[in-house]
Amino acid sequence: MSTENEGTEVPADPTAPSAPATPPAPAAPPAAQPAAPAPQPPVAPAPEAPTQVQPPLPPVPPTPAAAAPAPEPAVAAAGGGGWPPAPPAVPAWGEPVPAAPVDPAPRKRSGGLVAAVLVAALVAGGIGGGIGYWAAQREDDGPASTTVSSGEAPASFKREPGTVAAVAAKALPSVVTIQAKSGDAQGDGGTGTGFVYDQEGHIVTNNHVVASAAEGGTLSATFSDGRTYDAEVVGRAEGYDVAVLKLKEAPKGLKPLPLGDSDKVAVGDSTIAIGAPFGLSNTVTTGIISAKNRPVASGDGGGSNSYMSALQTDASINPGNSGGPLLDASGAVIGINSAIQSTGGGFGQSQAGSIGLGFAIPVNQAKAVAEQLIKTGKPVYPVIGATVNMNEKGEGATIAQQGAGGTASVTPDGPAAKAGLRAGDVITGFGDHPIDSGPSLISEIWTHKPGDSVEITYERDGKEAKTTVVLGERTGDS
Repeated sequence: MSTENEGTEVPADPTAPSAPATPPAPAAPPAAQPAAPAPQPPVAPAPEAPTQVQPPLPPVPPTPAAAAPAPEPAVAAAGGGGWPPAPPAVPAWGEPVPAAPVDPAPRKRSGGLVAAVLVAALVAGGIGGGIGYWAAQREDDGPASTTVSSGEAPASFKREPGTVAAVAAKALPSVVTIQAKSGDAQGDGGTGTGFVYDQEGHIVTNNHVVASAAEGGTLSATFSDGRTYDAEVVGRAEGYDVAVLKLKEAPKGLKPLPLGDSDKVAVGDSTIAIGAPFGLSNTVTTGIISAKNRPVASGDGGGSNSYMSALQTDASINPGNSGGPLLDASGAVIGINSAIQSTGGGFGQSQAGSIGLGFAIPVNQAKAVAEQLIKTGKPVYPVIGATVNMNEKGEGATIAQQGAGGTASVTPDGPAAKAGLRAGDVITGFGDHPIDSGPSLISEIWTHKPGDSVEITYERDGKEAKTTVVLGERTGDS
């Protein structure tokens, strides 16, 4: 968002030279006997400049050097007093400098403050113009410039590996802009980003980027060199907000982006985001890792919610960046850009712009999901077998009294039941991570795999207790 400055006092032009209180009296020629000079009334000092800035006057043209006797004195302009004087003429080398003309005695001033301000402006304009012209003429005869133009820059200039420019140049050919169009009459769709996952032509992106085209729509992927290929959905995971596409006629020589280790990322590490914000393809922005394990629940407005224990970055991320890679300083993918915090107060993929709060799915989680989608076309989710309240926040994740449709909130013989959990228990810790709400619990569960054993901290009747749960699994989004 830009901010307009309104009602701000305009400062005086810093480039205008200061104006003398009275014009300097030129020297009289040696041969003439000047009359007694009329006394010069003191000029009232100009008050603080008004807020309206006066434009500078054009420079006074130069007076050519006189080869004959000294020129006649200049005639005073009506009401102006003959000021400003003409700039000094540049004599030929070795010739005497002609005497300056005599300025007749000034007429009595009238007009008070307004006249003083006007004279000051004229003096500033005259001196600036005269000196500027004289300096320009002297410059012509001066020594040659030592400035090096861009055309003289070394032809062998190369950017060092590890700079943002070098990382971006290497990564951009492996990043695509995705165009999605639905198959209905309206032809709704949108623009997002993805990146090359393997040489077979698989592209990893966000589910919400391709959701509108998943059922009978069309998808295309455009590379940074302008080549465009049709694509199809291999699999989607709404809960993880991950999708995998495949180019229908994948070209040879695809270069997958290297995948980093998001578990080893540290707060303060440099980040580079690549995407198509608001349709501007191949945009590169930079920032740092602002936080890790940030529980984020986001939605695309269509009733589909996703949960992630996200990497937070201040690299500029906007609508259109979704699905693009978040790189570390070496150029390895550490996350998939997915959501932003908008000024409206919610997480999501709305048309709000970046305020420096962007969130990315950790690449370790995204990789596991992508491999599952390529293998089976369906996502697999780890579960604890309990329904928790998704609206309360601050005290933990409370196991609801009833599940969906009046079913039991704790699945009989499920992971939570086997661990001894009951309806009404408040889960406050999952592994090493504190839990303050239902979404934060799900975000942490989904960083694990089915079969993992995790210690749970919970409260029952005001007393804290611990238990261990072995995660179960659920296949698909339904």
